[in-house]
Amino acid sequence: MKLMPTVFCLLLVVLALDAARVEARGTPSADQGSKNQWSSMFVFGDGFVDNGNLPKTDTWRQWSYPYGSYLNSRGSATPVPTGRLSNYWIQSDFIARILGLSEAPPSYRLTPHLSCDPSGMTFAFGGAGVYEVPDKKVPTLATQVNAFTRLLNAGVISKQQLQSSVALVSISGSDYMTGANVENAFLSSFDDIDSYIGNVTTEIAKNVGKLQRLGVRKVLVNNMHPIGCTPLRTSSNNYTTCDLLANYAATVHNMNIEHLMGNKNNAHILDLYTAFTDIVNHAPGEGSERSNNFKRKLTPCCEASTELGYCGQVSPSGERLYDLCKNPDKKFYWDETYPTTAGWEAVTEALEEPLREFLDRDYVP
Repeated sequence: MKLMPTVFCLLLVVLALDAARVEARGTPSADQGSKNQWSSMFVFGDGFVDNGNLPKTDTWRQWSYPYGSYLNSRGSATPVPTGRLSNYWIQSDFIARILGLSEAPPSYRLTPHLSCDPSGMTFAFGGAGVYEVPDKKVPTLATQVNAFTRLLNAGVISKQQLQSSVALVSISGSDYMTGANVENAFLSSFDDIDSYIGNVTTEIAKNVGKLQRLGVRKVLVNNMHPIGCTPLRTSSNNYTTCDLLANYAATVHNMNIEHLMGNKNNAHILDLYTAFTDIVNHAPGEGSERSNNFKRKLTPCCEASTELGYCGQVSPSGERLYDLCKNPDKKFYWDETYPTTAGWEAVTEALEEPLREFLDRDYVP
């Protein structure tokens, strides 16, 4: 089954950037609902799970207000941008809580040289994919896994730590955006989009396999969320309907992931597509109860004032060039691509039961 070139053009979604800084780390709670104790988490991928690996520069907006402004909306005197692409917590923070940790493990960039926190480490970089995106200049998934491998070989990450470890892998669409380096993606053109998506998903599965061979006990892998429902794709119709063609391409990605990963021992697919869809794009009278918590579900909380602007943009004189909603807890999307903390919480609630069942299963050597 092949998609027309115009379909692929609609798939070129700008899904990039980053996430957040973490200070104190927790240890597994005594009652975390799992017979297995997971004390370490290693995080790979993109902006859905990056918590501070991109530097604090004007290039990366997640280090500036209103990113990290959740605490301010709760009465804090000063906003606290943390590097996350949201108003506070992101997916990896909520998954960490399920494992019994207080929040996602610290970022690779903010971890002291030749050390690893007992809670693990985050290698993810906002904007990353399995292939290089030249204008982003961030490490690919394979490069992140290689960094993990070097620390393991050097003894910085111990074999003992891996015995109680879980990895989270998030690839959310950067490979399908304009600028992806397809010349190094085993293709010379966009003629066969099914083949290209197949290459992307094969690379994801290959890196998951490497993590398992290195000794990570359990691996969680995101499937593709409904990229056609992001405000980036719905703004052209005043945030009223999702882009069906882009969502179709996401389903092709997900069918491939299911084929490659569905029967793999000690690996679990996190069904973001269904969790997102049940909240923001369900049929009338259907969807999850969580959907009722959000208003104008396809509209972002933080919206640029101009077509080419972005959330957090300010003029040379300091004037805000974006509009910010009054209550982010009532919005699913934070900006044109990434969910709010409330959105991520609702998604994680939908994922939690099958995830806990997977974590309770015995490791299969």
